[in-house]
Amino acid sequence: MKKALLTLSALALCMAAGSALAKEYKELRFGVDPSYAPFESKAADGSLVGFDIDLGNAICAELKVKCKWVESDFDGMIPGLKANKFDGVISSMTVTPAREKVIDFSSELFSGPTAYVFKKGSGVTADVASLKGKTVGYEQGTIQEAYAKAVLDKAGVKTQAYQNQDQVYSDLTSGRLDAGIQDMLQAELGFLKSPKGADYEISQPVDSELLPAKTAVGIKKGNTELKALLDKGIKALHDDGKYAEIQKKHFGDLNLYSGK
Repeated sequence: MKKALLTLSALALCMAAGSALAKEYKELRFGVDPSYAPFESKAADGSLVGFDIDLGNAICAELKVKCKWVESDFDGMIPGLKANKFDGVISSMTVTPAREKVIDFSSELFSGPTAYVFKKGSGVTADVASLKGKTVGYEQGTIQEAYAKAVLDKAGVKTQAYQNQDQVYSDLTSGRLDAGIQDMLQAELGFLKSPKGADYEISQPVDSELLPAKTAVGIKKGNTELKALLDKGIKALHDDGKYAEIQKKHFGDLNLYSGK
């Protein structure tokens, strides 16, 4: 009986600890690299704007917690998670097998293909052969970096890494790059529709298993409670129509959610 009582007491303590832990998130800190419009960027007044920003703030509102955004270069996101600099990453982070070995992910936020952006008339296409001898830029830490190293470097294409996407476009427009490789919608809506992108175009989507489309919130490995919390918030956005409202605001009639 004494052993049974002790077991029950231990169980009660565990349940109490679990309840305390469940109430721990009064604030969610999200890592973001604001150089990737229309998903995440800075407005003229310095405030963070974009599809990811609106989704993150809406998730926090659904969960009734405060949102705090922590800026970081993209290649510092996973180290930042491990160092507890933020609770999650909402910064167009694609779900890949390599990343899943070191961090966990929420359910899907959105999905989108990869493409090249280049000057009109340059002859660049989604075919790697069209890039031989040319220089292609990419943002460090992205799936495009993994593709560049595994495919482009071996095909005689010169590649160049940058800390953020703004630097890629800066060197592209100055002529130091022949093309950039990044998310297709980001290139189309964040660059081509800007004044500096008027003389540029994008390729067809680049087809490769190294370039998956699904994007989610990156979280620290083993944090099942936060995953459940975020999944609950994301589901609520779909159930109450808030996701559709935010998507329409940024992309009109385009649907970025695959439901996978």
